[in-house]
Amino acid sequence: MKILIIDDERNIRLSLSGILEDEGYEVSSHASVSDGLAALEELDPDAILLDVKLPDGNGIEALAAIKKKNSLVPVIMISGNSNISDAVKAIKLGAFDFLEKPLSLPKVKITVKKALDFYAMSLKLMRIQADSERAWKMIGESPVMQNLNALINKVAASNAKILIHGESGTGKELIARLIHTRSPRADKAFVKFNSAAIPRELIESELFGFEKGAFTGATARKKGKLEEADHGTLFLDEIGDMELAAQAKILRVIQEGEFERVGSNQTHHIDVRIIAATNKNLPELVAKGEFREDLFYRLNVVPILSPPLRDRKSDIPLLINHFAMNLALELGTHIKRFEPSALTLMQEYSYPGNVRELKNIMERIYLLCDKEVLEAKDIMPLLPDFAKHTDSDRLFWEETAAYNVKKREFEIRYLSTQLKLFDGNISKTAEALGLQQSNLSRKLSELGINH
Repeated sequence: MKILIIDDERNIRLSLSGILEDEGYEVSSHASVSDGLAALEELDPDAILLDVKLPDGNGIEALAAIKKKNSLVPVIMISGNSNISDAVKAIKLGAFDFLEKPLSLPKVKITVKKALDFYAMSLKLMRIQADSERAWKMIGESPVMQNLNALINKVAASNAKILIHGESGTGKELIARLIHTRSPRADKAFVKFNSAAIPRELIESELFGFEKGAFTGATARKKGKLEEADHGTLFLDEIGDMELAAQAKILRVIQEGEFERVGSNQTHHIDVRIIAATNKNLPELVAKGEFREDLFYRLNVVPILSPPLRDRKSDIPLLINHFAMNLALELGTHIKRFEPSALTLMQEYSYPGNVRELKNIMERIYLLCDKEVLEAKDIMPLLPDFAKHTDSDRLFWEETAAYNVKKREFEIRYLSTQLKLFDGNISKTAEALGLQQSNLSRKLSELGINH
């Protein structure tokens, strides 16, 4: 931990430096505002001790300058002349504390420790908030994403039931969370329940909770996901995998707003908004008797399609940039830059796993590619269908070169292949290609192809 001291009294600087270094901190002390602010740039301190009166400026003004550079770093003001007005100004500007001279060294140690704890907690909170914003941010400017965003804004304010359908990896949970965060319930819980991830025999107890003794192992009462989401939003992911008995109970929650825990006859009333999602064709399941028709219509008040990535390929460069920044932060590396050839290649890939697969590919690129500027030839070996690409396919994705160079390379590969197909017979090759034999012979000589 690094501490910056700015005080014009040499004895104060020596005393504070001594006790703080004894605590294991790295200390840098300075006698003026100018020297202190210069050290601020280099040291990047975790806490600052700042005198109010300095030979070349006012400590309160220096505090304002510090907070402009780093609003989170805790600044402890110290003063030899008790002044209520200065103290009030300092606190309003964001000072962590205000200590009077003569300083109590034990109190200084305690105050610095609290300031450092506060700073660490502030940084952690900032990272959590940043991670949350990055994790649940809709990326895309394509028409289909603009329409989706407008629809989310329309339905968020209501309590209407919503059914999100779409392929795996398209971001159905992201849509559900955005609806919740833009709704009046945003300050309440968002609870996810994945029917496909829980054994069928445990679905009801996990969803509705259970009483002590309801079954073997139920040693205490436990709330279910439904109660956890009271006054908030319950996201029923993979609703198409929910067993019929649980479907009937969810239908009752939707219709009457009540339920019972497993092992109890006591009815509980609930106020919860339900958003469901599935990658299955629910009308087909209804026709097969595998999904309740009445529940389908209750959930499908507002159907929302989560579009596959192949329907919004213009968003792929934006998604690549988004994942690149996140991965650089996560891995502590520089942000990788993708050349146009690399972006084009990544836009051409089909992404059967949609955005989730793109994210996985980006992680693979960051872990396996040492280069910071990436070309198509660097990306291609890391794409899942690389083995399907022939040498002639790769020709078009390799590094950019003059048109004539690529044209010549293509002609060499193409004509060499055709000759092999006809066992080197120029006459048959020319006939198959619709060329005169003399013209083909001349071309082969120009390209240096042996025949």
